[in-house]
Amino acid sequence: MVSRKIPRTMSTQHPDNVSLPSWVSGEVIQGEDEVHEAYFAYSQLGCMEVMWDAEGKDVDTRVIRKLLSKYGEFFKEYVIGEDIFLTYRVPNPSIESVERKILFESLVNIPVAYDIASTFYGREVTPFFEVILPLTTCAEDLLKLRGFYEKAIAGIGDIRICGDARVSDWVGEFKPRSIEVIPLIEDMASMLNIDRIIKPYISMVRPEYLRVFLARSDPALNYGLACAVILCKLALSRLRRIEEDMGVEIYPIIGAGTMPFRGHLSPDNIHNFLDEYRGVYTVTIQSAMKYDYPIEIVRESIRILNERLPCGEPELIEPHEEELLRMILAKFARGYQRTIESLAPLINYVARYVPPRRARKLHIGLFGYSRSVGRVSLPRAIPFAAALYTLGIPPEFIGFKALLDLSEEEWDALRKNYRNLEHDLAVAAGFLSWSNINMLAEMCDQLAGLIGMNMEELRSAIGEIIMDLSAVEEKLGLKAGPRTLTQRRYENAVNDFLAALLEQEHEEARRRLIDAARIRRCLG
Repeated sequence: MVSRKIPRTMSTQHPDNVSLPSWVSGEVIQGEDEVHEAYFAYSQLGCMEVMWDAEGKDVDTRVIRKLLSKYGEFFKEYVIGEDIFLTYRVPNPSIESVERKILFESLVNIPVAYDIASTFYGREVTPFFEVILPLTTCAEDLLKLRGFYEKAIAGIGDIRICGDARVSDWVGEFKPRSIEVIPLIEDMASMLNIDRIIKPYISMVRPEYLRVFLARSDPALNYGLACAVILCKLALSRLRRIEEDMGVEIYPIIGAGTMPFRGHLSPDNIHNFLDEYRGVYTVTIQSAMKYDYPIEIVRESIRILNERLPCGEPELIEPHEEELLRMILAKFARGYQRTIESLAPLINYVARYVPPRRARKLHIGLFGYSRSVGRVSLPRAIPFAAALYTLGIPPEFIGFKALLDLSEEEWDALRKNYRNLEHDLAVAAGFLSWSNINMLAEMCDQLAGLIGMNMEELRSAIGEIIMDLSAVEEKLGLKAGPRTLTQRRYENAVNDFLAALLEQEHEEARRRLIDAARIRRCLG
């Protein structure tokens, strides 16, 4: 184990909350509210780390100064960078061209934060020393980020600016001299071949340890629920082998929301989550987890996570079993993507009703800060999931007709590697509305005309979803639909939403979307 503390819980700025905390000044958490949120996550919830997220949104680059000046007594006791942690997520310049110079804006603040913190503590303290790089697909991405910081940020101090005078003579030394890079792996090819990213980086840099961030939401959006879980398991297995082969300790992070589709890290599923994702050291505490549950329950959940993570070691997956899982991935992803491509116009239309909870930027030429599946662009994972839940179609079930195509050996591999498969689907099943599915089927013509999509594609997609549900009932004995009074109230809300949508009563549709989200305890 390395000498530094490895945080177990990372508060993030994912906008999946339906409720707003009392200290927010408007409908969107931004600016000074996000600075206070960091303090709130540390001091009131017990989170050990906060992600300072500059990917696709503005963040305050003077966060360290503001935290130390406003909440000095707390931070005298808990040193940022030693006891608790603040970690940048920056845009990936190789992928996100519109935002790429935000990288410089974020990184140049690291030496500034060092100077402020060192003055505050009266000794050398590095509050920012780790940076998360999203959409990492190769070791070169990581080496570029590390090299850019060392040469273009910290290295600027060595430049001579007037005779023998260097930049550092004038404005002081630039510390830290280097940063630790956390790769965020999000796509199927990169997760399946994670060793081709991590091994060359370790060979080149020789770090004492490495934190590796595995996405959970975007794989679900791109490939479906079953694929997202299997990809995480395969990546965790490979990371364990890399650790053993190269003698470098690896501390996996997983990004999870509260509903099964995005990870099922909710207060009422903590123990199942720990059992499912053995070997994960750090988990994200997203906004729905923080603000859509009573604070006492949230504190207790975070306390349990801080105490119990990591819960064992990742299971090693042998080559034959990995081949079985790859075949399962192909079968599930194919059906899921076919349905989502057909539903994309409807999903994008409904996503417009989802209230923003963070001040995210728009990418030029895309629907917001979007993701792509096949031939279509989609909203990000949270409004994507929110749209489907509000239509009465939990996204968890899409693509599950693949169950009928699995061999006995594949079926055994799926259940072994997705321990909570039936439980997750049972939770999602309570949010399915057959009334809405029937209404969508009956009013295909009107709805397709309203949103400008092909009626036959919409009809086909609804048929595919019914086949998914039939397969789950046949193979798992699980009949979807409301089972409790609360779930019946939920169905009423999504029924009213769809009726308001068809009648173009926009404000009523927004209200009903929020009503349903409050019952779910998240937007998506």
